[in-house]
Amino acid sequence: MLALRVLLATALGLLVTTTAAARPFPGVIALPTGFQPEGIAVGKGHTFFVGSIPTGAVYRGDLRTGSGAELVPPQTGRNAIGLAVDRLNRIFVAGGPTGQGYVYDASTGAPLASYQLAAGSDPTFVNDVVVTREAAWFTDSFRPVLYRLAIAPDGSLGSVTTVPLGGDFTFLPGAFNANGIDATPNGKTLVIVQSGAGKLFAVDPATGMADEIELTGGNVAFGDGILLDGKTIYVVQNQLHRVAVVELSPQLASGHVAGHLTNEALDVPTTIAEFGKRLYTVNARFGTPDPGSAAYSVVQLRKAR
Repeated sequence: MLALRVLLATALGLLVTTTAAARPFPGVIALPTGFQPEGIAVGKGHTFFVGSIPTGAVYRGDLRTGSGAELVPPQTGRNAIGLAVDRLNRIFVAGGPTGQGYVYDASTGAPLASYQLAAGSDPTFVNDVVVTREAAWFTDSFRPVLYRLAIAPDGSLGSVTTVPLGGDFTFLPGAFNANGIDATPNGKTLVIVQSGAGKLFAVDPATGMADEIELTGGNVAFGDGILLDGKTIYVVQNQLHRVAVVELSPQLASGHVAGHLTNEALDVPTTIAEFGKRLYTVNARFGTPDPGSAAYSVVQLRKAR
């Protein structure tokens, strides 16, 4: 009888452990109260990173468990807007109104480098970043340019070049312009969203020439962070509390707004990252009274296909 009880207890323990392991990743992940997030990136395994707009801090969490802690403490004089993680486990951070970009070690949080991307006294807002094998590319929502931080074949960081946006891109004074950015897997084409115009552009990184991606079925007004997944691009529409799903033509010349991803937990989402068939977007909650004491979160969505 004792042996039977031990066997049953062991089996029950295994069942509980197996059931816990099989639970889906949490649909909503709480961030620290008052964190005021904007950018999100997924790194090694199921690790994610979120930056704090007013403090420049970076939070590291686990998509599987929902747990996490501050990795990079608040940085005096720095802001954290868009984030990207590269193959060498480095976090690249867009510095918003500082006109700067920062690089941190994703394992330790140690600062690795900082750059003054925007020169001069004109208004600047370095908003988002994507990393290819050859460069980290930053957008500036207040200037019609991209910033290119060179990356050598051995991964060492080089100099910064300002690349003017040309072609179909028309700068809108007084509005948010280039915002979210992504790249094709080979890095030969960049894709950006122009928030104020609700448009997408394919950009030649060698020249800065931008070709508008002609959209049918709607536009991407209030476009913020974007994610290019094959021939589908997901565009976060922050003030609309949703993510547009745009199906692109093979050469990225056109696209069709095929639908929108929604979730009652979305509250002014800004940027987006992926983990397998899951998407994760962060609630910035712009306009919330007393943001320093407000609750913030990361929300899971499912890919359209």
